[in-house]
Amino acid sequence: MAGSGSSMLTSFLLFTVILSLQEMYRGKLASSELFTILGGFVSSLLFLVLLTFIGNFQESCGMRTGWGAVIVAEAVALIAASTVHRVCITTCFLFSAGLLYELNKFSSVALSKSESRAKRH
Repeated sequence: MAGSGSSMLTSFLLFTVILSLQEMYRGKLASSELFTILGGFVSSLLFLVLLTFIGNFQESCGMRTGWGAVIVAEAVALIAASTVHRVCITTCFLFSAGLLYELNKFSSVALSKSESRAKRH
């Protein structure tokens, strides 16, 4: 598992690259229905990497991560999606909700495994 500093840097760089590519190809992403859905998915990836960045930043500062980080990351992703197409906003929200559900499920499994290891020692 990567440390919070390297994970924070990686997620920030990924956020910058994804946002730049999305803005460069904004015309192509808005050209058809399928590409519009793809634009929403790309924006939901922005949500995921920004949420990782905010969570790692709060962890490195000693603050507790909560729903505020999710709301800020979702708002930024939806604003980025709105620069491509109106439908991208809806698909970004739906894909982000699915990613958040899977991320929550994955983190609860990882937490239960780490707690079971701690009880053994």
